[in-house]
Amino acid sequence: MDIHSLVKLTSRAWALDILAHMHAGVPGRQAALLTATGAGRTAFAASLQHLMGLGLVGRNSGHGHPIRPEFRLTQEGVAAAALAHRVLQAVPDGAQLGVLRKSWTVPVLALAQQPQRFSGLRAGLGAITDRALSASLQRLEAQDWVTREIDLSQRVPFPVYQAVNAGGEISRIVAMAA
Repeated sequence: MDIHSLVKLTSRAWALDILAHMHAGVPGRQAALLTATGAGRTAFAASLQHLMGLGLVGRNSGHGHPIRPEFRLTQEGVAAAALAHRVLQAVPDGAQLGVLRKSWTVPVLALAQQPQRFSGLRAGLGAITDRALSASLQRLEAQDWVTREIDLSQRVPFPVYQAVNAGGEISRIVAMAA
C-alpha cells in the first residue's frame, strides 16, 4: 500500500479497527462491529462512511434489514483488512491501541523504518503540517515506538528518527504490504 493510500486509510480513528475486525470474522453489521471495536456511534459511523468512500467496504446487497444493513469487504478491502489486522496484532498492549487511532501514527512509522530527518518525513507525507508531524513524533517517542538521535556527522547537528520496538514491527508490516 502506497503512503498516500495509507494516509487516507488512517485519517479516521476507527478505520483500522473496523477492517481488522471484519478480517477476523466479525459479522459486517453495525451492532456487531460497534461491540467488537468499542467505538462510539458517531465516530464509528464516520469511519465506516470513510471506508465506503475509499471503496474498501460496501453494502452487501440483498442481505440484512434496510434499517440494519450488512457490510462486506470489497476486493481492495480484503488486502487492506489483512494489513490492518497485522498492524493491530503488532501492538502487544491494548492500552496502546489509542496511539494507532491518531491520524498520522501509521504513516509516520511507515516512513521511519530507516533513519529519517524531520524534513524527509514531512516531504514523504505531503499534506502534514510541521505541528502535526512534531506532535506525532513526540507521541511516538513517549510510547517508545520511535527513537530520536542527534547526528553529529555534519557541521550543523540534526535529529534523526527511526521506528523501534512495536513501532518498528508496524513499520515492517506496512513495508511488506507495499
